[in-house]
Amino acid sequence: MKIRTLAWSTFGSFFYNRLIVVLLLVCTGVVVLMLTPLLGAKAMKSAQNAAQMQSVVLGMVSTIMQFVSGFGSIVAAWAAADAVATEMTSGTILAVMARPVKRWEFLVGKLSGVMMLMAAYVFMMFALSWVLAWIGGERIQSSPWVLLVYPMVRYAIWAAMAMALVTFLRPIVTMGFLLLAFVGIETSSSPSVGADHPMQRKLLDVMHWVLPSTDLLSESRFLEITHASLKQVGWLEHATTLAYGLDYALVCLLLAMWSFHYRSLKRD
Repeated sequence: MKIRTLAWSTFGSFFYNRLIVVLLLVCTGVVVLMLTPLLGAKAMKSAQNAAQMQSVVLGMVSTIMQFVSGFGSIVAAWAAADAVATEMTSGTILAVMARPVKRWEFLVGKLSGVMMLMAAYVFMMFALSWVLAWIGGERIQSSPWVLLVYPMVRYAIWAAMAMALVTFLRPIVTMGFLLLAFVGIETSSSPSVGADHPMQRKLLDVMHWVLPSTDLLSESRFLEITHASLKQVGWLEHATTLAYGLDYALVCLLLAMWSFHYRSLKRD
């Protein structure tokens, strides 16, 4: 009951968070601008080049959704960091704990509220992907559950990572570390980087194993590999990837609980 109350309270507070609202408005504006080439591709479609234009349109939809999905990672991380930090800096956490609420319940409740926000975001992404494909005159070939479950697991990772960091860092510093983590993920996943320097390649390999391989959970990847003309992903790979993501998120949440247990609840 305490966790559910905290979750709903946290979820409701996001509608009054100006920065999150601004971020969503910026994302909407960028998506609208990206519609121009999609409409142009639809206008060039004909009976002779239908197969070619199908690939072009779905590629554009994948690019747009990759941006939207990546933007969601920023929203998830900031929402998680801000949900905990705001209570700490305002001092309201003392009133919450006086109910009483255990520290681990506080974090689980906050994370649940963040995931409720991201669930609404994921359903919006799901609808947007179909609308974009419809605008381009095509259909999404991916299984609906893939487009819903994979982003949720990905956002759980980023939210849990942010929550673990913000228990001993400020939100801005936390987002800076997560930005560096994102760059590290992109760098370590590229086989060409560090190919001429064995020591650099070893360092990148370590980063690849330590940092979350969120590319495995990206929506754009499964928009492409589940296309009818490409190889289908088996259930074993789905289960392995999702279990990896949930395990990483759980470890980060446990680290957040451990760090928060020793954190002073007084205002900074």
